[in-house]
Amino acid sequence: MKYLIVGLGNVGSEYEGTRHNIGFDVVDQLAKDIKADKYEIERHAYRTIGKFKGRNIVIIKPTTYMNLSGKAVKYWLTAEKIPLDNCLIILDDIAIPLGKLRMKIKGGDGKHNGLTSIIDSLSTSKFPRLRFGVGNNFSRGHQADFVLSKWKIDELAEVSERTDMAVEMIKSFCSIGIERTMTAFNGK
Repeated sequence: MKYLIVGLGNVGSEYEGTRHNIGFDVVDQLAKDIKADKYEIERHAYRTIGKFKGRNIVIIKPTTYMNLSGKAVKYWLTAEKIPLDNCLIILDDIAIPLGKLRMKIKGGDGKHNGLTSIIDSLSTSKFPRLRFGVGNNFSRGHQADFVLSKWKIDELAEVSERTDMAVEMIKSFCSIGIERTMTAFNGK
């Protein structure tokens, strides 16, 4: 069994520690946990491969920037011959409260440019995703500034704790499947 785990974010030091890069942060923690944290720059992504409970886990962080994430996802699904059901996208979400985690089998783009790109590239919205709530404390018209802002000091402990929970959800997805993972974790 092989899985593609995709953390969404933007490359570059100016984006590190921002809300929009929580996907990168989550997969970095996963890579550490499964001792696969030596990424190599490859086509459209930083890529590493590890194992968890006998499954091969391919982790990518697209280098295409958020708005073209679909290019990397489509390429690596094809290159690694991974079925779409075994692909999990991890992304930030302003529509759910800070720290809330929600796994879904399918869905719309929620006005998230990374998801829009993936849906366009794959010609479907039927793929698993793990949405990480980053809050929505911004005034009208300042959504981009908010998601590109750094975490506040008083948010860091919760973000760290929820990042660990997101990693457990990914491991569960790879070992017992999405349905049982959603039952076990959604709403916690």
